[in-house]
Amino acid sequence: MNNDFEARCIALGEYIVETKSTVRKTAEVFNISKSTVHIDVTKRLRQISPSLAEAVNEVLQENKAQRHLRGGAATKEKYFMLKNN
Repeated sequence: MNNDFEARCIALGEYIVETKSTVRKTAEVFNISKSTVHIDVTKRLRQISPSLAEAVNEVLQENKAQRHLRGGAATKEKYFMLKNN
């Protein structure tokens, strides 16, 4: 792996751990696809920095556990806005 990939993987991992950000939000911030973020922080980062990869995995598992709550809140807000327009 070249240094560009390694630097990007580490930057993505550190951002996710520091902000507890989702893959989608991280992709938005770094202006790359969410697939790239996911591959970088789950597969490539494990080879570069296993300890950071483990910390990222904990955040991603927490986000996954909360996913249904976020979706429900977004749907509720959507229909509230439609009703009041």
